[in-house]
Amino acid sequence: MSSSVFANVEEGAKIEVFALTASYNNDPFKDKVNLSVGAYRTADGKPWVLPVVKTTEMKVAADPTLNHEYIPVTGIEAFTKASTVLLLGEDSKAIKENRAVGVQALSGTGALKIGAEFLARKLGRSVVYFSDPTWENHFKVFRGSGFTTIKEYRYWDPVTRAINFDGWMEDLNNAPEDSVIVLHACAHNPTGCDPSEDQWKQIADVMEKKKLFPFFDSAYQGFASGDPIRDAFAVRYFESRGFEFLCAQSYAKNFGLYSERIGNLVVVQKESSTSAAVASQLTLIVRATYSTPPAYGARIVSTVLNTPELREDWMNCIRTMSGRIHQMRQALFKELTDLKTPGTWNHIVDQIGMFSYTGLNEQQVKLLIEEYHIYLLSSGRINMCGLNENNVAYVAQAIHKAVTTINSKM
Repeated sequence: MSSSVFANVEEGAKIEVFALTASYNNDPFKDKVNLSVGAYRTADGKPWVLPVVKTTEMKVAADPTLNHEYIPVTGIEAFTKASTVLLLGEDSKAIKENRAVGVQALSGTGALKIGAEFLARKLGRSVVYFSDPTWENHFKVFRGSGFTTIKEYRYWDPVTRAINFDGWMEDLNNAPEDSVIVLHACAHNPTGCDPSEDQWKQIADVMEKKKLFPFFDSAYQGFASGDPIRDAFAVRYFESRGFEFLCAQSYAKNFGLYSERIGNLVVVQKESSTSAAVASQLTLIVRATYSTPPAYGARIVSTVLNTPELREDWMNCIRTMSGRIHQMRQALFKELTDLKTPGTWNHIVDQIGMFSYTGLNEQQVKLLIEEYHIYLLSSGRINMCGLNENNVAYVAQAIHKAVTTINSKM
C-alpha cells in the first residue's frame, strides 16, 4: 500500500489538441498534415514571425531605458489604452467618458479567467451560456471561476452547416435574467460561422429585453477578415446601444505572439463613477492569481499600435494571413467539388477565420488520422492554416475517401 498522499490522484484526461500535435510530431510519415492546432502557418507549413514583430523586437531590445522591473498589476498603460481603442474605436464614447477599463491579462484565456472571477465573486453571477459548440476551454475557465450553472444556446445546424439562428434566439429568450452570455466577437471557434450585422442587431434586441449580460471573446480581431474594424462590429455595436459588457482580447493570432501570452480584458460600464472600483477589484484578482503580467509581449503590441508606420505594417501582415486562409478555403472547396465528393461543401467558403467545421463525423476523422496521417479534432474542426498548395489536393482526396467509405449524414 502506497504511503504517498498523492496515491489516489486520478490521471486527468488528455487535452485533445495537444495530444494530436504530439502524435503528429512523432509520426514519421512523409506526407503527414496537422490541421488540429490553432496556430497560423505559412505556405511552407512553418510558423511565421510577423516582420513587424521582428522589427519591433529589435526596437524594444535597443531601448536603453527599459529594465526588468515588475510592471503594474493591471499592466502597461500604453498597451491597455491602445488595446481598448483597437477594440472600441477612436470615437468610442465609453473611452472618451472614462467608462471603459482595460486590464492586461495572460492572453485571451487569462482575460476570460479574470473577467469570469470578477462576475462570479463581485457581481454574484452564477449562470453562463456558451454556444453549442464553443471553444472547449470556455467550460473549464468559467466552472473554475465559480459559475455553478453552465448552459448552451443552439448555434450550429449540422444539416444546413450554418448558424441555427432561430434556435439561438429561442434559447436567449428562455435564459434567466442576469445570465452571462459568452459571444464570439468574430471568427467563431470552432465553426467559422458568424452572425450577419442584422443578426447581431437582433441578438442585441433580445439581450437588452431579457437583461442578459454579454461577455465577448475577441481572439481574432483583424486576423479574421484582415480588417480590425469589420471584425469589431459586434462589440462596437453593443457599445453604441449602451450595453455594459466584458470583452477578452488576445494577441496570439493577430500578432503571432502565441507564447508571449498577451491579452487585455475590457470592461464597459454605463457610468464613469464605477470605473475606479471596478479597476481596483480587477487589480486584486490579478494580484491573487499571478501578481503581475509579463512585459515583453505588451511592449511589442503597444509599440506597434502606437506607432503609425508600424501599425500600417501590422495591417499588411494581417491582410496577408487572412488572405492566405481565404485562398485555402477556395482551394479545398474546388478540390472537393472537382472530386464530386458527396454532400455540400459551400460552408467551407462561407465560413471565416482560421477554423472550419467540416461536418466530418468521428469515424471519418479516425480514418483520416489512422490511414492518411491527417490530424484533426474528433469534432471535424480543421485549421485552414494547416493547408497549403502542396497538401490541399492530398487532404481533399483523403476527405473524399473518408466520406465515400464511411456512411455519413452529409
